[in-house]
Amino acid sequence: MALSSGARVILIFVLAAALVSMLGLATTLLIAGRRPAVERDSVLWLRVPPTLAERAPDDLVGQVFGGRETVGSIVAALRKAKVDERIAAVVLVPSFQPGLWGKVQEIRDAVLDFRESDKPIVAYLEFGQGQAYYLATACDEIFLTPSSPLNLVGVASYELFLRDAFDKVGVEADMLAAGDYKTASNLYTETTFTPEHREMAASLNRDFYEQLVEGIADGREMAPAVVRTVIDDGPFLAEEALRRGLIDAVVYEDQLLDGLPIPRNAGVVDLARYRQVRPAEVGMGGGPTLGVIFTEGTINFGPSGAAVPNGRTVGSETWVRSVREARDDPDIAAIILRIDSPGGVAIAADIMWREVVLARARKPVIASMSDLAASGGYYIAAPAHAIVAQPGTLTGSIGAFGGKFVLGGALERFGVNVEAVSDGAQADLFSPATPFSDGSRQALQRQLDATYERFLQVVAEGRGMTRDEVHAVAQGRVWTGRQAKARGLVDELGGLRRAVELAKQRAGIDPEREVTLVGFPRRRTLWEQLEQSVSLTSTAAWLSSPAVRSAAALLGPAELVASGAPLLLLPGAAAR
Repeated sequence: MALSSGARVILIFVLAAALVSMLGLATTLLIAGRRPAVERDSVLWLRVPPTLAERAPDDLVGQVFGGRETVGSIVAALRKAKVDERIAAVVLVPSFQPGLWGKVQEIRDAVLDFRESDKPIVAYLEFGQGQAYYLATACDEIFLTPSSPLNLVGVASYELFLRDAFDKVGVEADMLAAGDYKTASNLYTETTFTPEHREMAASLNRDFYEQLVEGIADGREMAPAVVRTVIDDGPFLAEEALRRGLIDAVVYEDQLLDGLPIPRNAGVVDLARYRQVRPAEVGMGGGPTLGVIFTEGTINFGPSGAAVPNGRTVGSETWVRSVREARDDPDIAAIILRIDSPGGVAIAADIMWREVVLARARKPVIASMSDLAASGGYYIAAPAHAIVAQPGTLTGSIGAFGGKFVLGGALERFGVNVEAVSDGAQADLFSPATPFSDGSRQALQRQLDATYERFLQVVAEGRGMTRDEVHAVAQGRVWTGRQAKARGLVDELGGLRRAVELAKQRAGIDPEREVTLVGFPRRRTLWEQLEQSVSLTSTAAWLSSPAVRSAAALLGPAELVASGAPLLLLPGAAAR
């Protein structure tokens, strides 16, 4: 059969991606046996990209066009540099997109840990943005580009409401929820904040603001009241920021190293080169093995991957297989669930929950929360022996919602007539042409209420709480990590490092002993990567871009709603 021109273009693209990836793999294999040339008194130049995933893509398109750096690669570089005698200093160059806080705090913790080595670590801000500055305050000194402002202005969150737009085009979002604070569908059903929605958003925003203030106060040795005044006076030109004690110098990149206590001829090593330094070369690694189950994206059925409009997806099929593999592997001493998920389909989350329950009966299971571990993401964490979250993690959202989009009015405006043939009193329950009948609405509400009660039971069993105790902090309400800890939903504040410490403790491993972390799902073979690329599902690289993620926040829930399944999903607002 002759290929169409479009198919030929796609095939050429995939083959080109495969060729580039194989050439890169061959190059990697050629240099793998050679120790990277890291000279004594080197400076590690650690550039933090605008967006970070938990794990680098292992598909061909992702490897060719996606970023290699992850939260883990940044943290690992700092851990190695701390004990590597060849590294004399670190220059951290953060450049975050405004967004969530968990990953920023993960790296900030690693910077503070590095400082225990007494080696200098300085931050160089090419552009002074709030979250980048928050991270920079963990360093010994902060340098700012002369032409850059310091946009230290506080924290704001934004929520879109599409109800009026839907009314204009004849679309109705017919939604139901279990939980007064389960506001994920408000995007489609409301024109403004409901009282509960505003209360929750204000509480989250205030806690993020206080965490920003506390971080700056600690890092710059200022009183919190002074920091609040400074924030209200912002933004600042570079020289103003210097006079206010917010930074230490205004310099260009080529001037930066002159002020560090290092030899004048010190070499500079970037992260791509330093990544090749094996942990064993600096006395790290080895020892018992811990399995890390990466859980990044929206929870759904089937295999994990990436698809429009939901971005990265955590497929219950892939995830369950990973947990079983780690559970049955005698070399895996403990399991860490590394979660960065807003939730998703309730039934898929329940299937995944069951595997965690089975795993914890065999070996220690610790949940480590990144930016997000909310709704379905919290559901799968609940049975873990311990839950660790960053202060700025978004978690909780213990509630459920569901419904459908009624398109009858819009179709009628365009002259489209919908006729249905059905057998069964409720056969047209999810018809896109008409709203729910009273009977259908009652049936769906019963499903959502049952899903909510099941969620309460899961959390109560996992956290050692009563149903009413969980209900009091549930009802769909989202909490920051430290708010959740105060309410018994989280055990400790910290990152993956703290989760590893707890896993070692429960597995009976000497606290001082190094461990090896093995990620799941396992990396795919080259043939498996080619197979996925040809099937055109390898889109994780561009799906991680800020623009696409913003679109996913709008469109992703709509696709999940169309499934008709009860949803455990975080509301779409993101703190800025």
